[in-house]
Amino acid sequence: MTTEDRPHRLTRLEIIVTEQEKTIEELSGQITEQWKTIEAMRRQLGALTDRFLVLEEQATPDIPITKPPHY
Repeated sequence: MTTEDRPHRLTRLEIIVTEQEKTIEELSGQITEQWKTIEAMRRQLGALTDRFLVLEEQATPDIPITKPPHY
């Protein structure tokens, strides 16, 4: 490597690092938004599960377990 190549190489490395920093910031923002969505979906799933269990309790009468007539 010649001394003339060093400034060019250093500039190229600085550009790469800057681009990587930007990409990392963008990905971090996307991850934050995804976690917000996941948490909202978890809350919604919990509410729907509770609602389903209440409706299930109301809909199913207590039927005793008996043997079928052919036994």
